[in-house]
Amino acid sequence: MAIDRRRDAAGGGSGRQPPPAEENGSLPPGDSAASGPLGGRAGPGGSAEIQPLPPLPPAGSSAHSSCCSAAAPSLLLLDYDGSVLPFLGGLGGSYQKTLVLLTWIPALFIGFSQFSDSFLLDQPNFWCRGAGKGGEAAGATVTGRWGDVNNWTSPPTTPFFPAAWGAAGNRSNSSSPDGGDTPPLPSPPDKGDNASNCDCHAWDYGIRTGLVQNVVSKWDLVCDNAWKVHIAKFSLLVGLIFGYLITGCIADWVGRRPVLLFSIIFILIFGLTVALSVNVTMFSTLRFFEGFCLAGIILTLYALRIELCPPAKRFMITMVASFMAMAGQFLMPGLAALCRDWQVLQALIICPFLLMLLYWSIFPESLRWLMATQQFESAKKLILHFTQKNCMSPESDIKGVMPELEKELSRRPKKVCIVKVVGTRNLWKNIVVLCVNSLTGYGIHHCFARSMMGHEVKVPLLENFYADYYTMASIALASCLAMCMVVRFLGRRGGLLLFMILTALASLLQLGLLNLIGKYSQHPDSGMSDSVKDKFSIAFSIVGMFASHAVGSLSVFFCAEITPTVIRCGGLGLVLASAGFGMLTAPIIELHNQKGYFLHHIIFACCTLICIICILLLPESRDQNLPENISNGEHYTRQPLLPHKKGEQPLLLTNAELKDYSGLHDTAATGDGLPEGATANGMKSM
Repeated sequence: MAIDRRRDAAGGGSGRQPPPAEENGSLPPGDSAASGPLGGRAGPGGSAEIQPLPPLPPAGSSAHSSCCSAAAPSLLLLDYDGSVLPFLGGLGGSYQKTLVLLTWIPALFIGFSQFSDSFLLDQPNFWCRGAGKGGEAAGATVTGRWGDVNNWTSPPTTPFFPAAWGAAGNRSNSSSPDGGDTPPLPSPPDKGDNASNCDCHAWDYGIRTGLVQNVVSKWDLVCDNAWKVHIAKFSLLVGLIFGYLITGCIADWVGRRPVLLFSIIFILIFGLTVALSVNVTMFSTLRFFEGFCLAGIILTLYALRIELCPPAKRFMITMVASFMAMAGQFLMPGLAALCRDWQVLQALIICPFLLMLLYWSIFPESLRWLMATQQFESAKKLILHFTQKNCMSPESDIKGVMPELEKELSRRPKKVCIVKVVGTRNLWKNIVVLCVNSLTGYGIHHCFARSMMGHEVKVPLLENFYADYYTMASIALASCLAMCMVVRFLGRRGGLLLFMILTALASLLQLGLLNLIGKYSQHPDSGMSDSVKDKFSIAFSIVGMFASHAVGSLSVFFCAEITPTVIRCGGLGLVLASAGFGMLTAPIIELHNQKGYFLHHIIFACCTLICIICILLLPESRDQNLPENISNGEHYTRQPLLPHKKGEQPLLLTNAELKDYSGLHDTAATGDGLPEGATANGMKSM
């Protein structure tokens, strides 16, 4: 048999039997110690329980125990949430509370940087200089964001607003600030006429964002140069994508603290240099490096925040940081109105990061990462630092963490790169599913936003920049508030599934139902009009933006919980980079003059249906301990939505058969120490 051949190849099958695979997220009681410290309890809703760690045998009780101790560190040290964190006081220690607060404050500065493009690169209203704001010169040529209008003649008191026209598409009329209506806009000219549309060599601008001058008006990025605005938008997003991927791998190898501190230093250098740019090429290049460094700050703070918290507090601590970033989004218009110039605004956004230079002396390395990578010498110093800051006495070490740590000081560090996930069976699937969810959530969000602000909706309120901006921000805020309640009752997997279903429904109804309404509205006796279609479009867009924002945010948090500590930053980097690719579709569609927008929406709508199925394969991580190494992450598998009945045996394979079938090991387990009727779930009924 294949099992016998594998035993012969392994030298007769001698050695310690590998742990059996779990079924539905639970481990057999006798083998939970060998599978890693995944203690904790499953959340409500019928999830199967993960067995707690058994008590450690006395030191030197047998030769077998000493042999295992030489092969692997003490389970007590690897059970961070169950032993080390309670020893330090959990989140109740004053030092831990200070560190969590220090991860919240930069979220406000990050919010400023993430939403700065809306102000620095906003397309202003513009007209040919010399024609005057009234546009009295007949034949003055102006250019909108998505098309050109040739030989535009404006009435004496009504300026033309190309940015409003671009945001609203081919509307029949547009409202001016003083309440007047422009005459019907002509259709955009053919591409062949573009050469004659940019005869004006000097422009006057009316910036809508509260600034006197922005990047577009400084370097006249209109007409034939309008494409450079989209390249400038690309630069920050592409920098974020590369930053997430590269800094994530580095943070898993050298630590979270060095990556955070070097990212702070370089974002100060590149961010302040952006304000001194002499042309748009220099601006775009420096924005790429600014985005790269910003990604390192976002990623490391996210991981540090997760690794500081006990299981019950992780989600709420993360959501507070999200609310801080949204506070930055809400404050940005006031900051822009205060600065008046884009260079001053850029400098004011970056300067608060100077305060984070103090983190060099006050923010320590992640203790959880030090323990997971077996850097016990550094971990011992940090534990003593924690106990000193919290004024704790050594007698509080009930479980004996420090004596066990003393025994392991000579052990060499064991660091892991994210590429190791390729050789796993379950972990890589979980990360890929969350990457697709993140990509879909952030990608389809732009489709809903354009449907609400785009050409098919004729709502005068949405022509105002501040109405657009605060509408988007309010929907994101409502989404986060809803996430807090839904995740509390349904858990991570149930909440993600619910929001993805809402996203899919909003997308499919918008694509299908609105087309049906449009056909019926052509019949005079149908009783339907374009206004009915517009109202449905707004409703579906709001629901879609609300749900898709929650999908993207929850996917990132979910990944941080199910990815092992040794590769947590690498896994987070993959999911955040996928989110960046989703957001990158917005400037790509704009660069192509909105061509392919409908196909873009259809593709993401199909992805939502695939994601609904894949989410069912994910584990539930609520109230569970964080996995510390690859082995823990592999055992972090899917639990059933409904609990098993008492005595039910869903899998009746022996340990040897199960291992041979799974293909996880090259050698089959020896079953000499097991009864004849033993299975992975207990005893086979006769």
